Amino acid sequence: MRRHIHLILPCVLLLGTATQLPAQDARKIVEQYVKAAGGSKAVSGIRTLALEGTVAGAGDAIAGTFTLETKLPNRYYFELISGERRIIEAYNGKSAWSEMEPGHPLTLLGPEGAEVEATAQIVNTRLVDLKRNKLAVTYVAATTVRGKAAEEIEVVTASGVKRQQFFDSHTHLLAKESTVAGGLPQEIFYDGYHAVSGIQIPHNLELHRGGDTYRIEIRDAVVNGQVSERVFDFPRKSQAQLPDLTALFEEIDKNQKAIDKLQENYAGTRTEEETEFESDGKVKKHELAEYTFFYLEGHEISTLVKKDGKPLSEAEQRKENERAQKRIQEVQEQAAKKKAKEEKAREEGKPEKDDDDVDIEVFLRACQFVNPRSERFRGQDVLVFDFEGNPDFKPHKLAEKLVQKLAGVIWIDEKARDVVRLEAYFTSDAKIAGGMLVNLQRGTGFVFEQAYLNNEVWLPTYVEAHVGARVLLVKGIRVTQVTRYSDYKRFHVESLSQIAPPKPQ
Repeated sequence: MRRHIHLILPCVLLLGTATQLPAQDARKIVEQYVKAAGGSKAVSGIRTLALEGTVAGAGDAIAGTFTLETKLPNRYYFELISGERRIIEAYNGKSAWSEMEPGHPLTLLGPEGAEVEATAQIVNTRLVDLKRNKLAVTYVAATTVRGKAAEEIEVVTASGVKRQQFFDSHTHLLAKESTVAGGLPQEIFYDGYHAVSGIQIPHNLELHRGGDTYRIEIRDAVVNGQVSERVFDFPRKSQAQLPDLTALFEEIDKNQKAIDKLQENYAGTRTEEETEFESDGKVKKHELAEYTFFYLEGHEISTLVKKDGKPLSEAEQRKENERAQKRIQEVQEQAAKKKAKEEKAREEGKPEKDDDDVDIEVFLRACQFVNPRSERFRGQDVLVFDFEGNPDFKPHKLAEKLVQKLAGVIWIDEKARDVVRLEAYFTSDAKIAGGMLVNLQRGTGFVFEQAYLNNEVWLPTYVEAHVGARVLLVKGIRVTQVTRYSDYKRFHVESLSQIAPPKPQ
C-alpha cells in the first residue's frame, strides 16, 4: 500500500496545522508560528520555495537526494531518492501524480490524490489568512516533542483532509508533524532552523515512514527564486499525444445522448452521506439517506426509503411517494415544453438552445487541455488529461463564466469514448446572480465516476462534492457529500401514477 511522504512537507514549508478545543487557542499558536517564521508580511510574500539536500539511507540503503519545490498558488513537487527507494509526488494545480518506479508515473485518485492536493494548499498558504484560504484550525493538547514542551493543533482543509502538527512552546516553530498515510503512521521531526531571506527554514529533518527512517539535511534553500511550471507537470516522456478534442468531445456527447435513453431501462439504489461543518472544522451535522431511483427524461426520479439507516414510517413513506409523483409530473411537463420549443425552433430554422447549457463547445472555448497521458483505470485503457480555464477566453454567459473558473483532470475510456472519471474544483469564487443568491467559494470541488454495466450502458457509481458557499449574502456553509450508486437492475415502470420501488424485469 502506498504511503505518502508529502504530508511531511508542510513543515518544511513553514506551515502549521491544528486540532480540537478552543479555536482561538489554535489561531494564537498559528499567529506565534507565523511571527517566529519571519512575520506575516514576509511569510505571505513567499511565492516560491526550493529546497535541496541529502538523505541518509534507511537501513542498508545508500545515501540519496532530497528535493522540494513549491510555487503559488498551489504547485508542489516532492522527491526523495535513496538507493532503490524512490518517492516522487506532485500537484500541478489540476491533478496529483506520483512516481514510485522510474518511468512509471501515475495519476493519484481518491484519498491519495486529496492528500497531495491538501499538502500543496497548506505548504503554499503557510497558515497565513486562514479564513481566505479555507483552512480551519483547532487546538488539541499541550504535549512534548523529544523532551521539549510543545502545543499540538490540527488543520482541516476545505476538502476535509486533516493534519496534526506540533509547535515548540519556546521557539513557536514547527517541531513535528504526525499523520496517517496509506493506513500507516508517519512522523517527521524538524530542527536546525536557519534564516533564509528572512524566513526560518528547518535544515534537519527526520522522516519516519512505515518501518524506515530517513535523515534529511538541507544543503540549499532558495526563497522566491525561479521555479518552472514544468517541474510540477506530469513527466513529458510519459505523455501521449492529445487527440482532436473537438472530434473526441463530439463523439462523447453523441454517446452520452444515446446512453440517456438506455438509462431509462435501469433503476437502482442511491445512498447519500452528508456532513456539514462548523467554521472551525468540527462536524455540525451528519446525515445518511437511502433512495430508490429510476431515470425519466434524463432526470433521476428518487424516492427516500431510509434515514440514518432506519426505514421511513408508513406516513413518511406516503408523503415521500407524493413528493416523487409531483417530481414526475414536473419532469414530464418540462420535457413537453422543451420538445415544443425545439419543434418550433426547427420550423423557424433557429435551433433551440439554453443560454446556460454547459455543452461541448463551452468547454472547448473556456478551457485549455494539457498533460495528456495513457493509463490503466479499473482494468481499462484510458486517456487522461488535465484542464484549466483559458485566460484568453472572454466569457459572456453564466455557463461560460463558471466553466472558465474550473480546473481538474478527466479520464476517458479510449475504446468506449466516454468519461469514466472527472475531478474538478473552482480556482476562484463563482458567483450566481452576482453573489446575491449563491457564492461558491474557491476550492469547492467534486468527483464523478461512472461504469459500463451489462455490456450496454454507462451509469454513475460515485459522486463526491466538497462545497463552501455563502447563500443570500448571509449564511456560510461547508458541506461534504458522498453519493454511492448500487444495485442497478433492468426494470419496467408499469404506471408512473403509483410510486414504489421499480419492479425488476
